[in-house]
Amino acid sequence: MKIVGAEGLSNAQMQEELQRGARFVIYQYAISVVVMSFRRPSNIYFIRAGQRSLTPGLGFSAVSLLLGWWGIPWGPIYTIQSLWNNFSGGRDVTSEVVASTSASQPIPQARRA
Repeated sequence: MKIVGAEGLSNAQMQEELQRGARFVIYQYAISVVVMSFRRPSNIYFIRAGQRSLTPGLGFSAVSLLLGWWGIPWGPIYTIQSLWNNFSGGRDVTSEVVASTSASQPIPQARRA
């Protein structure tokens, strides 16, 4: 997975941000297609210290509200779970990202389109 919001930061800068309270977060979205419903994670988002973690998840919540609710029975369930996750600030995966990244490997960053 790529990390969104960490573009241009070196590993040292990233560590400094993490010590100040930054974190890595994953949001969810739900999509229903005819009789099948899916719940998928977003890319990893880097939330700097003092930055609100609710804002990046709003787009994923909108997708869930528009496309996720109508697949029975899992559509409403996945939509509610996704909304709960996103409005709670996303799922914090900081410890997993830090554990999987060693000092010799750069942290993967999202490419700009």
